[in-house]
Amino acid sequence: MFSTRIKLALIAATSATALLAAGCSSSDDGSMPGMDHGKSSTSAQPATRTDFNNADITFLDMMYPHHAQAVEMAKLVPSRSQNQRLITLATAVEQAQAPEMQQITTLLASFGKPAPMTGMNHDMPGMMTKDQMSKLESLSGTDFDKQWMQMMIEHHKGAIDMANTELKQGTNADAKALAQSIVTAQQQEIDQMNGMLGQS
Repeated sequence: MFSTRIKLALIAATSATALLAAGCSSSDDGSMPGMDHGKSSTSAQPATRTDFNNADITFLDMMYPHHAQAVEMAKLVPSRSQNQRLITLATAVEQAQAPEMQQITTLLASFGKPAPMTGMNHDMPGMMTKDQMSKLESLSGTDFDKQWMQMMIEHHKGAIDMANTELKQGTNADAKALAQSIVTAQQQEIDQMNGMLGQS
């Protein structure tokens, strides 16, 4: 009986020591500068930026890979087209949408959300499939020009659809301003490409 009590006491003491050590270890980890910085950077941002809703987040998360594909398409033009107007247009697409991608990343970070991902070919309006992109890459000259413009028109229409949804459902002023900018700029480019296709 006596030995049993000693064993129980030793077990209790060992358990208490282990719990104390675990508690100290957890506390020490929490006080590491790197750990604290990481936590504060993710928790402080949404606390200072709460003027957004789920529609804003969805719009930004979807528009980033959508823009990424448009930039990818734009980069194909100089090596495959001899049409200077199309080369100029593709340059304008890239110069407009690449900075907007950075703006999207910054906005999502201010909402406390992770950086958006590219390569998300799920059901986004106007998004091209891998097969469509592969076919486009295989073309050159006037065949490429026509296919590129037809695809980019559909791509732009998809972006405008998403932007209009954001304008109706979103609440964040910066996200809505971006959406309005996309509607205005991409509709102008659609009109320009339709004009160019009509002349070809």
